[in-house]
Amino acid sequence: MHYAELRQVRAELTGPGGQFEVTEEEILGNRIKTFKNAPPSVREFWLSTAAWGDRPYLIYEGEVLTYAQAHAHVNALAAWLAQQGVVPGDRVAIAMRNYPEWMIAYWACVSTGIAAVGMNAWWTGEEMNYALDDSQPKVLITDAERLARYRELPPRDIKLVGVRLATYPDDVTPWSSIVAAGGDMPQVTVDPDADACIFYTSGTTGFPKGAQLTHRGCVANLLNMLYSTTAQALATERATGVTPAADPPIPVSLLTTPLFHVTANNCGAYLTSAAGGAMVLMYKWDAGAALKLIEKYRITGVSGVPIMAREIINHPDFATTDTSTLSGLSGGGAQVPPEQVGEIHRKIPAAAPTTGYGMTETCGIITSVSGPYFIDRPDSAGPAMPSFDAKVVDDEGTELPQGEVGELWVRGSPVIKGYLNRPDATAETITEGWLHTGDIARIDADGFIYIVDRKKDLVIRGGENISCTEVEACVYRHPAVAECSVFGVKDDRMGEEIGVAVYLGGGQTIDETDLKKHCLDHMSKHKVPRYVWFLDDPLPRNASGKFLRRELKERLSAELAG
Repeated sequence: MHYAELRQVRAELTGPGGQFEVTEEEILGNRIKTFKNAPPSVREFWLSTAAWGDRPYLIYEGEVLTYAQAHAHVNALAAWLAQQGVVPGDRVAIAMRNYPEWMIAYWACVSTGIAAVGMNAWWTGEEMNYALDDSQPKVLITDAERLARYRELPPRDIKLVGVRLATYPDDVTPWSSIVAAGGDMPQVTVDPDADACIFYTSGTTGFPKGAQLTHRGCVANLLNMLYSTTAQALATERATGVTPAADPPIPVSLLTTPLFHVTANNCGAYLTSAAGGAMVLMYKWDAGAALKLIEKYRITGVSGVPIMAREIINHPDFATTDTSTLSGLSGGGAQVPPEQVGEIHRKIPAAAPTTGYGMTETCGIITSVSGPYFIDRPDSAGPAMPSFDAKVVDDEGTELPQGEVGELWVRGSPVIKGYLNRPDATAETITEGWLHTGDIARIDADGFIYIVDRKKDLVIRGGENISCTEVEACVYRHPAVAECSVFGVKDDRMGEEIGVAVYLGGGQTIDETDLKKHCLDHMSKHKVPRYVWFLDDPLPRNASGKFLRRELKERLSAELAG
């Protein structure tokens, strides 16, 4: 493979005078890497996309918004927010499915220095209540399902904007009336280190934490993605002598994951918008429906989690569907199984398999790899992007020699400012600018990173991070439960499913159905354990009294497999 060429290209692109020149600056008290010529905020990036004019931008079930129309809608909402007294530094919550209005609301907020709060559309009322208390938004932009949940919560002084409602109550401003009123984009200056958005991420304790993604971080993530595409293509061209087409097709991306996550928003939407491409949105994931959209709109790339690419290429309709326009199938949010990389390459030779390893806490990708490099090293997540330093450390935080296994730490401009209202969690996760990823990894001589295990107590189900501790806290709320331990169970389709081992108190009796119903009353459906084991004896513990989660996982998973 062409690793020498890749190193040379990186040096040229990121060195002095390069297209992606990297420098170091004092940012939020730490000296870190950043792109020298990056736009100062997301506002400048979004405004630049007005140049795409009448190109199709947002496509949803036959509806098409051009870039010009999208900018008009963004300007109208931004003007309305200003009229309501929402100013830079305030927050606006977005709670809806992947409708075009989601992206319009997001761009209106970030373009005026307002932080967009991404509300998980799967949340129960209890979870929604927590996030609203935590983020204190002045406006909630919501669809019918989320509005119904909001109505069950304690009353708040929040302005409501309704999207695609059948009827509009008096206290809900119709989205259509805001757009119809029009307006101009307010003139503001946005601080690069201000919050662009608050995205909630499951950690190892309690409720999700609100990660504060900055404008600088979101812009750096975009430049990292543009660099990765440019560098790998240029290195391959130099090594093979094969020059790519002079006029590549305008990208048409199928966004399959929720916009309240960085995979769809910061990666998929930003990259497509930068290229003047169109985004096709889905109401709900379905591989058969995705294939129809690929053929109908001549999709060039699919942005999703690994399971989605797998379901596309294995669907009964795949062989009879025209997928010839696909040039890439990306998988993020979870590790792509190595065997799937080769399968994608065999079934769609022109569609380069692609992956990016990243986190909400890094505004998107930390690494990226695609095409021949990914095919050559399918168990790798790729090299760290230019705006990151990366190292592997032991339990004391001491850097380990190349090739040794330890926790991956990264530092750079995409790292979040911290967690909203959680200085304790911020201090535990970020040390002098270094983000503790919680992933166990090694780094090879070419700088390629390999994720080998997970240090944090998380289950990654279909790309969705789920806190073992949060699920345990819910299970413990059932009065019959004396002890429990939650862990991930390997699953061919979802990557992992949730399992729980339960020991009941003396004389208590409940069954699996009762326990799952209890969990569903308090948590989103995707967090409810799929597998439940009731044990006759107390759960095993170590000398310090902690449950032996790994031992339980291995023993009970083996029983399931056997």
